[in-house]
Amino acid sequence: MHKAGFVNILGMPNVGKSTLMNALVGDKLSIITAKAQTTRHRIMGFVNGRDYQIIYSDTPGILKPHYKLHSSMMKFVEGAFEDADIFLYIIDIQDKEFDEEIVNKLKASDVPTILILNKIDLSDQKTVEATMQKWQERLPASDVIPASALHNYNIEKIFQVILEKLPDSPAYFPKDEFTNKSMRFFVSEIIREKIFINYHQEVPYSTEVIVDEYKEEAKIIRIRAYIFVARDSQKAIMLGKEGKAIRKTGIEARKDIEEFVDKKVYLELRVKIAKDWRNDERQLKWFGYE
Repeated sequence: MHKAGFVNILGMPNVGKSTLMNALVGDKLSIITAKAQTTRHRIMGFVNGRDYQIIYSDTPGILKPHYKLHSSMMKFVEGAFEDADIFLYIIDIQDKEFDEEIVNKLKASDVPTILILNKIDLSDQKTVEATMQKWQERLPASDVIPASALHNYNIEKIFQVILEKLPDSPAYFPKDEFTNKSMRFFVSEIIREKIFINYHQEVPYSTEVIVDEYKEEAKIIRIRAYIFVARDSQKAIMLGKEGKAIRKTGIEARKDIEEFVDKKVYLELRVKIAKDWRNDERQLKWFGYE
């Protein structure tokens, strides 16, 4: 008998959803930074075995929208509620806050929930046990598993519980595929990750990246990407004095892209202004937000 299903990852910003997704998939599909709202899309990663296919789905952190961009991001979360066969609900053990509406939706759902109490390496055993008990009371039908996605602690246990709960089904995707996203998407995400790491305050949140050219030659891949910012002043910050900031970002991104594609890369970055794109439905659609 073959098993297959959608395992959708939910949680507040910065609880470790992307780190967990990458640990479960065994590859870096979701970008990770210390800043909230790094993940903007729903990214799927497939894990295939002889008699199973697990379709993991990373989603943006749950937030109250301040821009139309945020509303589009939350639609990806809503979509994750519609097709889930299993929910992975991630809680940061250090956080006191949680989204009560989401917890109530999980409680009312017939879909199995596995609650991951993440970052236990930053806590002590007494706190971990007490927090596990609280969450078992809040979501009595769920499996509560303490974990550290960063240090791969209990990843194998999470995988085994998922496998037990996975429904009988044929594979949804060809077994030689590992994601639903294109190479261009991952290149743009790697560039955006470097922007989140290298720039501060509002600038990373005001940027979007589009890969305009991806040309694969025998010995090299030539990539041209545009970084869009919302205001003139942000373009100057993005470029930096004498272009130093954009060069640093480009060098770091190129190294990670080369590792991801396993080939030499020539990367050209250009900066453009897309006025107020986070509240412009036409531009949001062009950037891939529905």
